[in-house]
Amino acid sequence: MSNNESLVFPELLLLDEFGGDFQSYIDAVYRVFKNNFISTQPTYEGLKVSVKRYPEVDGMHRTFYHITHEGEDEENRQPDVRRMERIRFPKFVIDNCLHKEILIWKNKRGRDERIVLFNDMEDYIVILTDRGDYYMFITAYYIEQTHRKKKLLAEYEAYIKAKTA
Repeated sequence: MSNNESLVFPELLLLDEFGGDFQSYIDAVYRVFKNNFISTQPTYEGLKVSVKRYPEVDGMHRTFYHITHEGEDEENRQPDVRRMERIRFPKFVIDNCLHKEILIWKNKRGRDERIVLFNDMEDYIVILTDRGDYYMFITAYYIEQTHRKKKLLAEYEAYIKAKTA
């Protein structure tokens, strides 16, 4: 895809496609995750993107649990269908990171410098961190609140301004 064409994100994986059977749905969502991040691994800046497996949650990789569940308390997160629907998005964003519609910047969270990949048309964000010889996939999620999106875009603008100063 050329950098001038608009990005066309993958189709959502909808719970309705599984007749409302949540267990079948989450199994299918997990298969997509395993295919996109375990069986094969995307690369960012020529280095593989790895996921955190442990501590597993209900037999699933920790990163999968984190990107498909929501909540501040890591041990008591709740399933988030909007995150699950977009399970194909993280790899797509990483694979298309050089496209003009993917905004990229760095920020600090604790001791880590994070790489933020954000598409404001789909309101979708992917967070990576540099581990030297690979990147760790930290999280990805749909931005639901307008104020959160504005804050992210302001952070991006400040980063670009500081970088070009």
